[in-house]
Formats: sequence, structure tokens, C-alpha cells
Amino acid sequence: MKLWVITRKSCITALLLLLIVILSVFVIKNAAISSVSGNKKDLPIYCVDKGDEKVASISFDAAWGNEDTEQLINILNKYNVKATFFVVGDWVDKYPESVKQLSDAGHEVMNHSNKHPHMPELSKDKMRDELTACNNKIEAITGVKPILFRAPYGDYNNEVIQTVRECGSYTIQWDVDSLDWKDLSADEITKRVTSKIKPGSIVLFHNAAKHTPEALPGILEKLKSDGYNIIPISQLIYADNYTIDTEGRQHLNSNTASDSEKSR
Repeated sequence: MKLWVITRKSCITALLLLLIVILSVFVIKNAAISSVSGNKKDLPIYCVDKGDEKVASISFDAAWGNEDTEQLINILNKYNVKATFFVVGDWVDKYPESVKQLSDAGHEVMNHSNKHPHMPELSKDKMRDELTACNNKIEAITGVKPILFRAPYGDYNNEVIQTVRECGSYTIQWDVDSLDWKDLSADEITKRVTSKIKPGSIVLFHNAAKHTPEALPGILEKLKSDGYNIIPISQLIYADNYTIDTEGRQHLNSNTASDSEKSR
């Protein structure tokens, strides 16, 4: 009987120790997960997972000058391509006729901030002011409220991404940079873009860049001959039920893929 009591106590002690170990592991694991989650970096959409579907978007940032805007519209129209233009509020003030021309031609006119600041340096309230002011200016001319935002200088942090989301918009970056702002030659711009583009890419150009109008026809001809369909960014991205990986690639959640694809 005495032996049985000792064995029973030993079993109880062993079970208690095992329970303590399991609880300790659980607590440590969850603490680690919380730590990682707390340090998680929010990312904008750099590109979109489209599998093998040859679809991509081209975009233009407009913060200065409008001398080539009409030329860009004509080139895009010639190739039946609709693009996305991210415009600064101050640019809208200076060139309202260009904003209307872009919208009337069927291009998306989206938000690039009001004054082109480094957004992470602003308070949350100032970020909202930048977004709202530019949205209001664009909507007053086009009749359409922007739903996409591109941060000036491509400069963002978690608070920028979160504030944009709270304002009902998506933050858009790019995965193919034409580097046209560096005054590369038309041939250099063309080779750079056509060699780097892939299904789901978002290409960055600039309005008023020196050689972009010269490069654009060749780029569009090459992409079309390669079977690419160029569409506005709002049609490229997934509106909901998505995840963004560590490279900024947006993925549609597999359990909702069929429904979301049908709705686009």
C-alpha cells in the first residue's frame, strides 16, 4: 500500500511538472509571436500576384510641369492604354485643365499628397490633411474620389500605411522603376522597363520627365507584342481578402479567389 501511495504521488508530481512545462512553452511562444507582430512592418502594394496572366499597370507621378501631359495622353490613346496618374494637390491647383484632360481620356487620377512632403515626418493629423486636401481637389474636377495613394519619394512607414487605410485608400508603390527622372535616354528607359516587367507589375514613370514621351511608344509596342494587357492600377489590385508578402506582392486569399475574380 505504501509503495502504491508513493507511485501515485510521483505520478501526480510528474503530471504537474509536465503541465508547468507545457504552459511555459505556450507563454514563451505567444510572447515571441506578439513580439514579432508588434514589430511587423506594414507594406504598400508593390506588385500583384497574377500567376501567368500577362497583365500589368503603368503609372505616372505628376508633381511638377505639365508640358508633356497632352503628349502622353495622345500616345496612350494611340495604343488604347489606360494608365494611372498620381498627382500632387499643388499640381492640380496649377494645371486643373490637365487633370480634366486625363480624366476625360479615361485615365485614373489618384492621390500623391497635397504638398509632396515626406509623409513619415508628419503627425497623423497632418497626414490626414494631406490626403483629404488632395482628394477633394481631384474629386472637384473629375467627380471621382481617389482610392489610391502613392507616397512622395516612395517614403512611408507603418503609420502612413495605416492612416491611408483608415482614409479608405490603398498605398501603391512600384516594382519596376523606369528611372526616367534621372534623365536616362529613351533607349535606356525602354530596355530597363521591358526587361524587368512581369505579370502583375506596376511601372513607375514621371510626368514631365525628359525622355519618357520618346520611350513610351516603344515600350507599349514591346509589351503588347509580348502579350501584355495594360490596365489601370485599381483594376490590377485586389480590393479585399488579400495578403501582402514581405516583398510587397499582393496575393488573393485562395479561399476567395473565384468569387473575387468574378467580381472584377
